[in-house]
Amino acid sequence: MSSKLYRKILIATDGSEPNKKAVLYGIELARLSDAKLYIVYVVDTAAFASIPMDSGWEIMYELLQKEGTEAIQQIVDDAKVSGIGVESSLLEGHPSQEIIEFTQDNDIDLIVLGTLGKSGLNRFLLGSVAEKITRNSRIPVLVVRG
Repeated sequence: MSSKLYRKILIATDGSEPNKKAVLYGIELARLSDAKLYIVYVVDTAAFASIPMDSGWEIMYELLQKEGTEAIQQIVDDAKVSGIGVESSLLEGHPSQEIIEFTQDNDIDLIVLGTLGKSGLNRFLLGSVAEKITRNSRIPVLVVRG
């Protein structure tokens, strides 16, 4: 079975445990649709905009890049085991904005993401990445609760 609706599916990950369920949904949809998967992780540099660039910032930035690379690689490995074509990208900036721009630049048909990372007061103050993507995306968004 192959679908003309979903030729390119994007999985946005933050590497968190709750996001793993969204990854499973994305991989299965790609397998059933015979779609290509695009995996993105966004290093949230906007969160560090007010912090002076010093060695502490550089260490945190390197840790986030490493975390992103590892999260992406795990999904790429899982997709390849399922026989799915996959591309990955490590992006920088504000997560919702970068994800939406990536979908537009790459003609993505569907975004799959979990209720990413933030909760409680952080979510109230910063807003939910999933909510912002859902509100601003021009294409369908599948939000999978962890």
